[in-house]
Amino acid sequence: MRDRNKDGQYRQKRADTKVGNIEAKYGVDFGVRSDMELGTLRKRLGDKSLTQILKDQNK
Repeated sequence: MRDRNKDGQYRQKRADTKVGNIEAKYGVDFGVRSDMELGTLRKRLGDKSLTQILKDQNK
């Protein structure tokens, strides 16, 4: 799968990536505006990594 590194971790995303793009790519819904930036979402969620945010969504 191209979205992960060889060790299984998601590749780093830029902080200015739009949340809507991430939601579409990974098939999740964070319940926020799609034009929010990833950096803002991470701050709201306690500076978690994208990998941890996605794991939390899949629970």
